[in-house]
Amino acid sequence: MKLDIKPFEERMKKSITVYEEELGSIRVGRANAKVLDKVSVLYYGTQTPVNQMAEIKVPEPRMLTITPWDATSLKAIEKAIVASDLGITPANDGKSLKLVFPQLTEERRQDRTKQVGKLAENTKIALRNIRREANDKAKDMKKKSEMTEDELKVSEKEIQEITDKLITEIDNIAAKKNKEIMEI
Repeated sequence: MKLDIKPFEERMKKSITVYEEELGSIRVGRANAKVLDKVSVLYYGTQTPVNQMAEIKVPEPRMLTITPWDATSLKAIEKAIVASDLGITPANDGKSLKLVFPQLTEERRQDRTKQVGKLAENTKIALRNIRREANDKAKDMKKKSEMTEDELKVSEKEIQEITDKLITEIDNIAAKKNKEIMEI
């Protein structure tokens, strides 16, 4: 009997998806509505993401406009943005908020690339942990005589190949994001 590697591979791919979502929320100097994904507002007693309360547009490369569907929530959205770690103070014109993204300084660029690297390393650790779980399961199956020594070696090799391929994918995603940070 052979180890079913698919569930482990799916978990690894899900880790990469989470990594890509986290990268989307890193501010790079260009307007990107994803930076507001983690900003939520207390709205009628419930924490609600800003992107579910307002229309978010990118009228210029360095500007976001946020127009709430309920005008009474404008102040609450403004407070949530100020309280978040975006580092941008919104301009309130009474109907909408404008977020102007400043040019990144060299120091900020370096911080962002370090942040990308840290997230990449955490994702690689998650993949290695999943690989270890898969290998432990295969060894356990070998111990219970559910697979032969040769099948164990084949399973471990397949798991390692998947891990290597996905770690290369993480490196490519990180390099692309770092290039985006440095170009702006």
